[in-house]
Amino acid sequence: MPQPPFRRISSLYGPAAGAIVAGLGLGLALAAETAAPVQAVASRVETVADHARLVFQMTGPVKPAARLVANPARVIVDLPEVAFRIDPHEGRAPAGSKLVKSYRYGQFAPGRSRVVVDLAGPARIARAETETASDGTRLVIDLAPTSEAHFNAAAAESAAEAARSEPVPAQSAAEPSAASDKPVVVIDPGHGGVDMGATGKHGEQEKAIVFEFAKALAAKVEAGGRLKAVLTRAEDVFLPLNERVRIAHQNNAALFLSIHADTLAEGHVEGATVYTVSTKASDAEAARIAEKENLADKAAGLDSKEDVEQVGDILFELTQRETRAFSAQFSQTLICRWKEAGRLNKNPARAAGFVVLKSYDVPSVLLELGYLSSEKDLARLTSPDWRDRAAGKTAEAIEAFFAARLREARAPAAPPRPQ
Repeated sequence: MPQPPFRRISSLYGPAAGAIVAGLGLGLALAAETAAPVQAVASRVETVADHARLVFQMTGPVKPAARLVANPARVIVDLPEVAFRIDPHEGRAPAGSKLVKSYRYGQFAPGRSRVVVDLAGPARIARAETETASDGTRLVIDLAPTSEAHFNAAAAESAAEAARSEPVPAQSAAEPSAASDKPVVVIDPGHGGVDMGATGKHGEQEKAIVFEFAKALAAKVEAGGRLKAVLTRAEDVFLPLNERVRIAHQNNAALFLSIHADTLAEGHVEGATVYTVSTKASDAEAARIAEKENLADKAAGLDSKEDVEQVGDILFELTQRETRAFSAQFSQTLICRWKEAGRLNKNPARAAGFVVLKSYDVPSVLLELGYLSSEKDLARLTSPDWRDRAAGKTAEAIEAFFAARLREARAPAAPPRPQ
């Protein structure tokens, strides 16, 4: 039976050398253990009289910083990095809770995590701290009812303090792509971290489903050898909407594709939808979806600061017009290929004012893979075989789009008309 390394060294060079190596190994193990983030393994909401208590079961202590936010009414709890290992079903308050509507959690910035509590009524933070109990270490957030006036005053005070010390949201791990003659496709898995996106009835999370699809798609695109794929996020982390657009610009993207999977009140509605940007939505449903997606920053407890690209000259307008024409062209190509991969929505080509699609010089499209509220779509979205097939057809659509643009660029210009 092979000996452990420190025993082999001890036999060759003596017990002192073996002890040094053994101690070094133990030290490295302890260092690795120390570097690992604290884990949250369970959560629950308790209601006592008119008070509410949100409890996270932890593997170690953390120091929380809690504050109130208005419009909508929420409690934001910032933490050092925490690895949330919690059942996705958790995050819903008990029926009849007068203070807590729902809550969510996840990574917010490098080395920082966040809990966001949606309030059902005005509340004050009675305490937010970790404590040691009979069942281990717990993060406890106690909320008590208060008047609307007192809540608004406390939220205003918290907003002023946060403006001075708000942690910076995560910058993408994706570095600018190295100089290459390959066109760059930026693939944007929607949501992430504390922004979980939509949730299926069995606890499926949009942020995880679209991330798996985006990784599969990036691999397919790279495998073709003619394009370079860049993901806006390479892990389960929150990214502001404008940061996603910035990554496209930073990488000189020739195409931006955002991936989502929403829910609808109508469980029978199914199929994929492809969106392009428009100041006026194509229909009421497209307007609703865009409004919901544009609130992603608020879902993470961050005030949205939309960057509006306005130059106001003829070159800007021409570039924007051409970009939107290319976006529409790719939308149609994607819809044609998707017919071979999965079901399309009855109205698959739509438009609305999505923030992530507003780049004036990068053709941008949002692909709604399907709806988590549809049992049929959900079965497809959680199937590895379907994901592989659909990612393959999406990669084919991307290849076809760039091939068409290359043919257009190489086409000889029309001769001038005789005078």
